[in-house]
Amino acid sequence: MAKLTQSPTDPAFVQNPYPFYAAARAEGALHDWLDYEMPCAFTYELVNALLRDRRFGRQCPPELAPEIPAHQRPFYDIEDHSMLELDGDVHRRLRGLVLRAFTSRRIKSLAPEIEAICQELIDAFPEDGAFDLLPAYATQIPVIVICRLLGVPEEMGPQLLTWSNAMVGMYQARRDRAMEDAAAQAAADFAAYIRSYAEERRKTPADDLISELLAAEEEGTRLSTEELVTTCILLLNAGHEATVHTMGNGVVALLEHGEAPAWVTPERIDGTVEEILRHDPPLHMFTRYAHEPCEIAGRQFERGDKIALLLGAANRDPEVWDDPETFNPAREIRTNAAFGAGAHFCIGAPLARLELQIALPILLERCPELALAETPQYADLFHFHGLERLIVTR
Repeated sequence: MAKLTQSPTDPAFVQNPYPFYAAARAEGALHDWLDYEMPCAFTYELVNALLRDRRFGRQCPPELAPEIPAHQRPFYDIEDHSMLELDGDVHRRLRGLVLRAFTSRRIKSLAPEIEAICQELIDAFPEDGAFDLLPAYATQIPVIVICRLLGVPEEMGPQLLTWSNAMVGMYQARRDRAMEDAAAQAAADFAAYIRSYAEERRKTPADDLISELLAAEEEGTRLSTEELVTTCILLLNAGHEATVHTMGNGVVALLEHGEAPAWVTPERIDGTVEEILRHDPPLHMFTRYAHEPCEIAGRQFERGDKIALLLGAANRDPEVWDDPETFNPAREIRTNAAFGAGAHFCIGAPLARLELQIALPILLERCPELALAETPQYADLFHFHGLERLIVTR
């Protein structure tokens, strides 16, 4: 087990973290990443096992939980009710309630709407000159879809996006006091809006996810107002963040690979999307706490010890994929770690996949000459991995 030093905000690492992952993985499955002051799992086998290991969870044991600074409290007032951050019976109850509303049938029924959104966005592309595909296309699709799914007015999309971007800053390695203050304010404002809107839906239910979440029951209980607010915020924050980064990363991979339109045909799109998720996933690190003493990869963990699971490293493990550094959309589909696994497998994965499976073929059918107008640059977002901008010509 090595002790590794690598700043997650170092410009070279931000642009390409994969050489660091490969060098660490070649030395073993588990190493101490000193910049994070915790052990990290680098291999697919260990990451996948830990995602499913019930001896580990998202919650820090309450008796060991650190005190939350007052200026961060509004943010954690939301996080405390998030199923992403909970374990055990509470997590199962919340997840069950959401799944009753967030059904596969509802997701599949969105396909015609997603197609129409994509077409309308492309209609608005500039005819000539370079433009940024992220705000013009990749960001808009998941935000519009989640607005419609929740039932909130689409004109709120830009504001919801602003709140979401501020909140996810709490997970980034470059986080500072200004970002913490912004996240706390955004959390308070976002929660106030959803709470007010949910009260309207309580009085006048509609055919939307908020109304269904209000009505859903699991084992005789319903979502509390705070749980409902947090769930709606989680669906937007997690849903848009992953899809935007994956779509941007995927467009770059396809355009650099060559013959991009050929790889998004109906026969190939499923495999192409899975290869995009494997090759350059939107989330690179997911953490867990030990809930009981145990030994992992020769290391003893005590209750409360934290470990990082490096999804980006797991997805390029040569023990699982041949020539894993190469983007190969013809690759045989094998389960990757992009959406996690086990009890916390991403609840929005079917929607994210559907959006990508629809948006990429339409984009490349309508813009068969799409090309990069400048070298793509990744943003300083770790542990997320997404582009700062994506300047293209059509």
